[in-house]
Amino acid sequence: MSKRDFEEPLGSSARLREFVRQERESGVHPSVMALRSRPKDRSEDGRKVSEFARIERGHEV
Repeated sequence: MSKRDFEEPLGSSARLREFVRQERESGVHPSVMALRSRPKDRSEDGRKVSEFARIERGHEV
């Protein structure tokens, strides 16, 4: 198989890879910051529901 004319040389992807690496290391993604800034306290209702679901599935302690 021969290389087609419109394909870029193999070394050109190194520039893009380096750019992506720098962007990734430069900071935290906004979605990760949003998840980390969520309230830490959890309601007691959620725990009760998970316990009821666990018992309903038959997983008892």
